[in-house]
Amino acid sequence: MHINTSAINAQAELHHAYLLGLQLMVATREGPAVVEEWMFRLFRRQHLDKFLASFEKLGLTELPDVVACAQYHVLSNGMGGVPVEFMPESDTKAWVRYRYPRWWLDGPAICGIPVEASRGFMRGWHAHNGVSLGNPRLGFVCVSEDMTGEFGLCGYFREFDYDLTEAERLQFARDERPPTFDASLQPSAPPEQWSETRLLKARRNYAVEFVRNGVLELGPILGAARTRELAGLAASLIGLQYYPRLAGAVGAVDGDALDAARFLSAMFEGMGDEVRLGPDPQPQVASVEQLTLRIVRDLTGDERALLLDCWAQLWRGVMRSHRSLKSLSVTPVDDGLLWQVSDDKARSA
Repeated sequence: MHINTSAINAQAELHHAYLLGLQLMVATREGPAVVEEWMFRLFRRQHLDKFLASFEKLGLTELPDVVACAQYHVLSNGMGGVPVEFMPESDTKAWVRYRYPRWWLDGPAICGIPVEASRGFMRGWHAHNGVSLGNPRLGFVCVSEDMTGEFGLCGYFREFDYDLTEAERLQFARDERPPTFDASLQPSAPPEQWSETRLLKARRNYAVEFVRNGVLELGPILGAARTRELAGLAASLIGLQYYPRLAGAVGAVDGDALDAARFLSAMFEGMGDEVRLGPDPQPQVASVEQLTLRIVRDLTGDERALLLDCWAQLWRGVMRSHRSLKSLSVTPVDDGLLWQVSDDKARSA
């Protein structure tokens, strides 16, 4: 089976951009306190989904807890394209330093996302590692953050000599500095389990999972209607903004409805979904059947509906970015979707 690596990379870029845009949308419309609660919920969900489930396949099960935690952050983030460094100090104290450019604060977004996002992130993930490992003495100490103008997010996992309260699982120590970096100590994933193709897909999945869980965890905070409004608008704007880059990546033509349908087909295949062009496509009207939906895998009910409504706006934004405007309708069919593209003559005249 041919694997379109360009389409996989394009989906990783698109969903990364959507996450950044959604963070900025929420920060500017709802404020820092909402961002902190949202990031806490997002990263706690990510943690519960991924942390322990990945330990064995990353080769971490036999390490001391704090060392395993630090190496986990290097390995899992590295697969997603996030540079993180590991500096061991002892079996009870191990450092991590997130390097620039910061993935989830990429580009100028770092100037618009409030520091509360970082606090929610650390509370949601880093502070829960000890709980997940059944080690009540394990916590995280932050020595520097991003938005404060220090030297970026850095801290250490530490096993204290007493059980920590919930409030003590995340601590701050601004006057401490990490040990000297040693490239020879950096962990690497077992190569026999992580081929180049699997790593490429992991980078895409990393971005997709953040979007998926980000939208879902925004719902309980803002309500479904407001989430659809903000997450849908952010998706539409990102689709508008990124279409030329995506089209260039997959060799698409900014032309008629059939060209647009071929673009969608290539992009959906980049998600790992089964796709086929509809029967008898025409230059003015064309359809794409997306037979599988990675974006809502294992979701049902209201969560599935909310995420699909927001995600569809990415592709409506893409259609509006064409020189000849396109209309895009979407209809659920069994476990997939039917997308229909047509020239929007009334608006493009």
